Amino acid sequence: MSDNAFLVTLNTITSGGLQLGELIEAASALSRSGQSPQAQELYRVWAKFNAEHPQVHVAHFNCAVLQSDAGNLAAAALTLNEAIKASPDFLPAYINLGGVLERGGAVDQGLEQWKAMLNRLSAVTGSAVEFKITALKQIARVLADHQKLELGETVLHEALTLNPSQRDVTEQYMSLRMSQCKWPAAAPFANVAREVLVGGIHPLSLNAYSDDPLLQLGAAARYAEQLVDEKPELLAVDRRDERIDLTGRRLRVGYVSSDLRDHAVGYLMAEMLELHDRAKVEVFAYYCGVPASGGLNARIMAAVEHWTDIRGMTDDAAARQIAEDGIDVLVDVNGHTRDARSAVFARRPAPIIVNWLGYPGTMGTPYHHYIVADEWVIPPESEIYYSEKVLRLPCYQSNDRKRIVAPERPARAEAGLPDDAFVFCCFNAAHKITRFTFERWAQIMQRTPGSVLWLLESTPETMARLRVLADEYGIGADRLIFAPKQHNPQHLARYPLADLFLDTSPYGAHTTASDALFMGVPVLTFAGRCFASRVCASLVRAAGLPDLICDSPAAYVERAVALAADPAAIADLKARLERNRDTCVLFDMDRLTAGLEDLYFQMCAEQARGELPQPDLSNLEAYYKIGVQHEHEVEDLTVKADYHEAFRARLAERHRLRPLQADQRLWTAADIAAAEARPGQAAEAAPRRKRAAA
Repeated sequence: MSDNAFLVTLNTITSGGLQLGELIEAASALSRSGQSPQAQELYRVWAKFNAEHPQVHVAHFNCAVLQSDAGNLAAAALTLNEAIKASPDFLPAYINLGGVLERGGAVDQGLEQWKAMLNRLSAVTGSAVEFKITALKQIARVLADHQKLELGETVLHEALTLNPSQRDVTEQYMSLRMSQCKWPAAAPFANVAREVLVGGIHPLSLNAYSDDPLLQLGAAARYAEQLVDEKPELLAVDRRDERIDLTGRRLRVGYVSSDLRDHAVGYLMAEMLELHDRAKVEVFAYYCGVPASGGLNARIMAAVEHWTDIRGMTDDAAARQIAEDGIDVLVDVNGHTRDARSAVFARRPAPIIVNWLGYPGTMGTPYHHYIVADEWVIPPESEIYYSEKVLRLPCYQSNDRKRIVAPERPARAEAGLPDDAFVFCCFNAAHKITRFTFERWAQIMQRTPGSVLWLLESTPETMARLRVLADEYGIGADRLIFAPKQHNPQHLARYPLADLFLDTSPYGAHTTASDALFMGVPVLTFAGRCFASRVCASLVRAAGLPDLICDSPAAYVERAVALAADPAAIADLKARLERNRDTCVLFDMDRLTAGLEDLYFQMCAEQARGELPQPDLSNLEAYYKIGVQHEHEVEDLTVKADYHEAFRARLAERHRLRPLQADQRLWTAADIAAAEARPGQAAEAAPRRKRAAA
């Protein structure tokens, strides 16, 4: 809209000749052309000249949306108050006002607006229920962000009783219960079944819920499909068929991450980015996280040649930028984690897309071609759990040998630890502590009198719950000691106060394990089936302590008890870590970076030959539905010897109801033949095939 047209529209408003629909159309045209201030002015003038109009609140509301989008939160709050004043029952204004106040730092006032909206809901109508659910979700999100987990869980519980099919609500609800160590986490209630709760767990949380890699694969595929609107326009910058030719130029590698800042992934990546061979590789970073500053963020920005902040870009715009940059290998360092930009990868803006480091598992998409791992994290027999082709490094996890450690090393008394006790520690987040893990810790402490368990501080309610459990298991609440959260340099400095780090399962220590090993604290672990349950063992092996990898939970308990009774053995382990730190695989970043670059070139060679791997997504919905039915919190799948056979039996049941095509995992042509035979023959076929495979 031209300036002249804008003035003509203003004249029409002041003469009383512009209808509300015409106003919205004119303001929308201005906004689309980048003239938001003029669009706001139209709404303001119209509202002034139509103060008694029965829908003046709509003009106020639309104006506030433009003000909020422009970052003028104070003006947006005032305008939304005008909308509420004009129409107290206009519920969207309360929703938006709460959000504007929260963004402006007035969190409590924002919560009050959402509560005020809830109080206005009386009639039981579809729209009223939706408004109530929206308000409950907003309230729960803010409560969770401010570590009021118990209250947030209560609010989400109410939202699920209103509509149990809301995946985003179920994700948050289950995450909060797991973070509070509430077991069973998937306890059914009202009209919400256990299967609904398990089926709604976010893929990242599912890593901590159960060692069930086939369920994790199915859930990741389902989540990815629901996350992205797969319409034809998605492929406007599709470069999958563009053959890579590196003649006369460097390889262009792009890293997409929300965590290139003061974050665990940022600490892991910083030195690797600095070590890339600039003669061979041109490095691009696409940042999609929260506004960041500080030393680590600045260090990473300096380490890459091209830094692009895509936070404010649409998925289309971000994909277009990546395509215009001519990226050959695009690395997803988020995966299914917070602030990920999966929809950008779905647009296929680079010929090769890689899943590495940020997410401990498979993506389950048709557009992630490779996953970077190592022989321990994904052994050959576990490749069936991944949609991507597996390529390996000596150790998949990068590290930072330049991590800053505070020079002041505290004494045990300063950390609230007894001087003469054996100190077990685990600084994993509380959501990684399952009932099975806590029971193993209880067995260890029952057999090591006087020892203490040093955990990372959580919410007061969660710490109280763990202390109660310690009493119930006969340990004693006073033997659990919680370490206050500190900045990373100070946190690293206190690690050596511990004697032995006890890993969790199925989501083990990742960055926390490499931190412990870097600081000379031995880590005891055992490996399960899924990626997240095998990382710690990979790190321990790469640090030169393979003897601390146990082959079962029972062996883990016995080894911990034996080490607690053998000070000389602990001293030897610590000395080995100290000696190995500068030479071990875990901290050899020159080797890792060179190896990663070699993998990138291998991918390009395969792509140029037309051998780019195509993810196999066959039957993943069936695997997902079977996995959801398992009683994960009753039976620990880590120790289930017939895991594959149990899945095959359920696949056979599903096949007889609705035929499944053969896949490259557990459902082969032989399985189909067995399932389609008479029931007695099918029962005999599986053991024969199992013996033959053995």
